[in-house]
Amino acid sequence: MIHPADRISEVKEYYFSVKLKEIDAMRRSGIDVLNLGIGNPDMPPAGEVINELTEQASKDNNHGYQSYIGIPELRDAFSSWYAKYYDVVLDPASEILPLIGSKEGIMHISMAFLNPGDGVLVPNPGYPTYSSVSKLVGADIISYDLKEENEWLPDLAELEKHDLSKVKLMWINYPNMPTGANAKPEFFRKIIEFGKKHDILICNDNPYSFILNDNPQSILKIDGAKESALELNSLSKSHNMAGWRVGMVAASKEIISYILRVKSNMDSGMFKPLQLAAVKALSLGNDWYTEVNVEYIKRRRLVWEIMDTLDAVYDKEQTGMFVWAKIPAKYQSSRDLSDLVLDKAHVFITPGFIFGSNGEKYIRISLCSNREMLKDALRRIKNM
Repeated sequence: MIHPADRISEVKEYYFSVKLKEIDAMRRSGIDVLNLGIGNPDMPPAGEVINELTEQASKDNNHGYQSYIGIPELRDAFSSWYAKYYDVVLDPASEILPLIGSKEGIMHISMAFLNPGDGVLVPNPGYPTYSSVSKLVGADIISYDLKEENEWLPDLAELEKHDLSKVKLMWINYPNMPTGANAKPEFFRKIIEFGKKHDILICNDNPYSFILNDNPQSILKIDGAKESALELNSLSKSHNMAGWRVGMVAASKEIISYILRVKSNMDSGMFKPLQLAAVKALSLGNDWYTEVNVEYIKRRRLVWEIMDTLDAVYDKEQTGMFVWAKIPAKYQSSRDLSDLVLDKAHVFITPGFIFGSNGEKYIRISLCSNREMLKDALRRIKNM
C-alpha cells in the first residue's frame, strides 16, 4: 500500500474546493445555487490587454520556455507601476520577481526562509493559505489576533510579551482580507521596526490595494523597509486577470535571490504572450481603475442590503472586493448562518470561521457577482 508523505496529514483540502463540490452537486440535482462566496472577478480584463494576448500568441517565436525571472519588459512595467501608484522605487533587474500568481509566491517564500521548527506569525482571521503552506514546510504556526476593537491590526505590544526568538517570518495583508481593514503608514513603520528588532521577515500580501481604495499603499514605501520586508502583488484583482496567474514579489536583491533559488526549480517560466499582455495591463491609466470601482460601488450597495436583511453589522469604510459583517447574536456560529442561507435561499455566503477562530462570528460576501445575481440573492434571502 502506498502512503502519502506525512506533511499531507497536516493539511486538508481547501475549504472552497470542498464547498464548490457541494454546490456543484446541488446544481446537478436541479437546485439553482447562487455563489456569493469567492473573490473571483467576473468582469473581463481591458480589451487592449486581451488583444495584446491574442496578437502575441499568434507569433511563431513566442511559444518557447521563458526566463525564470520574467522578461525585462514585465519587470520594467512592474517597476513603473510601483513608482506611479505607490511612490516606491524598485530596481527591475534585481528587486522584482514575476510569479505565476502570488499564491505561488507564498509557497516559494516559505520554502526559501522557513526550516522545520521555525516559527511563523500568521493572522487570525487570515488567508488560509498562510497556515496551510506553513504546515507543508514543517514550520510552527504562531497565530496572532486581529480584532475589530483594534481595527483588525496586530497588537505588536502584546506580541512583544512572547518569546519570538524562533520566529523567522510574519504574514500581514493590508488592505486586509477578509476584514477589508486598511493600514496607515504609521502602522507600516511600526511593523518594520518590529521586524528589524526581532530579525523577522515581514511579508505583506497586497493584492487588494486598487479595489474600492483611494490610496494604494505599499509597505516598501517606508524607509529601510527592504532590509526586513517583502511585498507580494498580483494582477488578479486589480486588472480582472485572476485566471491568467500573473503576480510578483518585490524585495531587496538578496531576498529575491533566495526566492529565485526555489522558483527556478519549480517552473519553466511564464508564457511570453501572457507576460506581454500583463505589460499592457500595467500601462493602463487611472480610468481603468475608476471604471472597475464604479461597478463595485453599485454592487456593494446591494450587498449592504443583503447584510441588512440578515441583521449583520458591517463597516462602510471597508476596502477590497468583499463585505465582512458580524452575525446577529441569535446565531451560534458563522457556519450556522451560512448553512441556513444555503439551505433556505440556495445562496452561498462565506462563513468567517474558515479564516480562523476570530472570524467565527462573521460572514463575508464577495462583490464578484453581477447586480442581477445580487438582486436575486436579496429577494431569496428576504423570502427565507
